[in-house]
Amino acid sequence: MSLTRRNFLQFVGTAAGAEAVHLTMQALDLAGAGAAHAAPPRLLGGSGEGTSVVILGAGVSGLAAAYELSKAGYRCTILEATGRAGGRNRTVRAGDWVEEFGGRQRVDFGEADHLYANLGAARIPYHHRAILGYCREFGVELEVFTNDNRAALFHDRERFGGKPVVARQVITDTRGYVAELLAKAVGQGALDSELTGEDKERILEMLVSYGGLNPDRLYKGSNRGGYRGAQVHAGLKTGEVNAPLDLGEILQADFWRYKLHFSHFLNQNPTLFQPVGGMDAIVKGFEKRVGRLIRYRSVVKEIRQTAGGVRVVTGNGAVEADFAVCTIPAPVLKDIPGDFSPRTRAAIGAIGFVPAVKIAFQARRRFWEEDHAIYGGISWTDQDITQIWYPPYGYHRARGIIVGGYIWDDAPGLRYGGMTPPERLRAAIAEGERVHPGYGAELEAGVSQSWRETPFQKGGWPKSGHGPPEALQRPDGAVFFAGDQATALPGWQEGAALAAHAAVNAIHERVRAK
Repeated sequence: MSLTRRNFLQFVGTAAGAEAVHLTMQALDLAGAGAAHAAPPRLLGGSGEGTSVVILGAGVSGLAAAYELSKAGYRCTILEATGRAGGRNRTVRAGDWVEEFGGRQRVDFGEADHLYANLGAARIPYHHRAILGYCREFGVELEVFTNDNRAALFHDRERFGGKPVVARQVITDTRGYVAELLAKAVGQGALDSELTGEDKERILEMLVSYGGLNPDRLYKGSNRGGYRGAQVHAGLKTGEVNAPLDLGEILQADFWRYKLHFSHFLNQNPTLFQPVGGMDAIVKGFEKRVGRLIRYRSVVKEIRQTAGGVRVVTGNGAVEADFAVCTIPAPVLKDIPGDFSPRTRAAIGAIGFVPAVKIAFQARRRFWEEDHAIYGGISWTDQDITQIWYPPYGYHRARGIIVGGYIWDDAPGLRYGGMTPPERLRAAIAEGERVHPGYGAELEAGVSQSWRETPFQKGGWPKSGHGPPEALQRPDGAVFFAGDQATALPGWQEGAALAAHAAVNAIHERVRAK
């Protein structure tokens, strides 16, 4: 009896089920690589026995790759250049040290469990299912990260007398003016060719409700923006609604460019999460499972292809393996000698990284809560510090950690990155004073991290362009690439995890095809 591939697959399915059929199709090169790459790894236990993989970097991508491969029996070694795992997942606490090319900073926060700062990754969107899946699997407890807060502030040095204005009023008044303008267009027949009479009536009703317009369909202010003076709600007696902000001032400020709709960007949509006690809870979850595989202070000097796989030379010796998963950031990788094709080398050299800087302060009291009723969220300013983050945890406790600057644009990032750490703190306090007068007197310790000045990183995340370079989504010989730089999610742990999954699946396909 002749046995066709179809017959063979039917027999496999009858004996061992659908998963075995899928793996058999992969081995016979009948399953498309694209679908396999898109799926989370589901490798059979023991299927990687006898195969070795060296993983370059113990960031989230490297840790995820090691975890998934190890579960299938692959023999993994992780080479990490620094003395810690996590990469740009970095939580600092009392007594920690932050290293940059120019020296070291000691973290002088208090010892309480809520006094920490996430200097790297800080939030997880609800649709980042790979990272949330690891949180579930590892028992990492989550809490809501408050990204958007109507009590936070918008600040433009040239508008509203240089004073910050409350987000709820900026958002309310902008919506009101837009609704009024559209209501006028509908009412004056400007959209007659597009709308029926019934449509027009319904749209006008919607705009009155949406924008808080008065019976004449004009915007004259709304209680959604709060009441006059320090009053937010009406209280015991009917309050007097704030006069609306001047439309011209709103348009001249830069709020509308993206700050007003920041939470509408897909990766900033609520609900967002953070691990309780610090983002590095995710790293600790991986370390419990694959920490024994990590060789710290192993700086990669060369990456060489061999007849049987790869040879990675470090300052501590060389490691040979059948395959490598390289997660080294492009600004570092481009200077490491390696047997890469010209196409791969060009792709690595073309990736620019954001000169991101984060600055965190410990405050003597939670003045943002006590004085302004700000519980979590972000204030915006047109100054270099760009954002001030208020902690969405530790409410009403003594002291707190405030992010006094989160910078990602090139010019301010390079300016702050070029400062010494004490200079950064002084500059960030001076700018913070314009948002919160008396700010400096409230702060008692600070720390900063310029990711461009961080050894073995040299940047915060890949700059957005036209998507990830194709060359890094394909293996170069026995070297497979991972990290967020190989995905369309630069700067997110989800991208790092998805790239790891793609590399794991691709290695497994090749092993099965042998």
